Amino acid sequence: MIRTFTVALTALLAFAGTAAAQNHPVLKAEATVTGNFVHVGDLVENAGIIADVPIFRAPDLGSTGTVPASAVVEAVRTHALIGLDTAGISEVTVTRPSRTIPAKDIENLVASALSRQFALGEPKDIAVNFERELRAIQVEPTAKGEPRLTHINYEARTARFEATVEVPTGATTRGLLRLTGRAIVTVEIVTLARPLDRGALIRHADLVVERRPRADIGRDIITDGAQVVGLATRNALSPGRPLRASDLMKPELVQRGETVTLVYEAPGILLTVRGKATDGGAEGDVIGVTNEQSKRTVQGVVSGPGRVTVSTGSRRLVANLPPASSQ
Repeated sequence: MIRTFTVALTALLAFAGTAAAQNHPVLKAEATVTGNFVHVGDLVENAGIIADVPIFRAPDLGSTGTVPASAVVEAVRTHALIGLDTAGISEVTVTRPSRTIPAKDIENLVASALSRQFALGEPKDIAVNFERELRAIQVEPTAKGEPRLTHINYEARTARFEATVEVPTGATTRGLLRLTGRAIVTVEIVTLARPLDRGALIRHADLVVERRPRADIGRDIITDGAQVVGLATRNALSPGRPLRASDLMKPELVQRGETVTLVYEAPGILLTVRGKATDGGAEGDVIGVTNEQSKRTVQGVVSGPGRVTVSTGSRRLVANLPPASSQ
């Protein structure tokens, strides 16, 4: 009987010890919190009746911070929680999750409203510049819905705007964001990535597409790079400079000072004579060619590589690169 009682008592004491160990307050290594405060139960397992007591301010939405274990021990002691087991932890990592509303979403919202209400063109062509830097907005993970523009005003003369955006902040709450800035209508233009000498051929790698204010762009500014690839520069051009139609020409097929051959052509007769181009020119350009025999300079139209056509009534003079000859 006595032995049976001893065994039962030992088992009871062991169970009690295990239960006590299981209910002992122990510091957590990590905690995730919601709301503006960190509670005892966020940081301590088995905090008991003081689990909902706030002891620290929570990190900002979307941020992570740390709390020294010693600070936690001191904070819970004031609420009669004694004997906290820190489990060898030196600090607790505290994270406050959030939902992110990108700044780009707000910018697009304003651009769309300006486009729709003030006929400024496509939203993608409107550059929205806020007076104060607009960063991503962090709201509670429970926040429902999307930002909504409630008011906007635009002054065309100064390009200034004022806008109010309603932003979801919680499950049932919304806040107001007041914005000011300037909205500039832009267009895509073509500029050069590197300096080019006169007569250089334009390649795709030479071009850069940039956005510039529409008000600063003239009528002859190039907006489509595909239109200029293969053309040549009329003058030396610097990088970053907007390309204009007047800057470009067809590639020169005859170089200034190049030796060519003049061909006198009449019905049944073809006479070729060497000459020298006094000007360079692309196909269709009128240039001067000096006949090396007569020293007379005539005007002709470039009609191909090293080829110039000169017309006088029913007669034509043709310049080309082959050696001079007569037939």
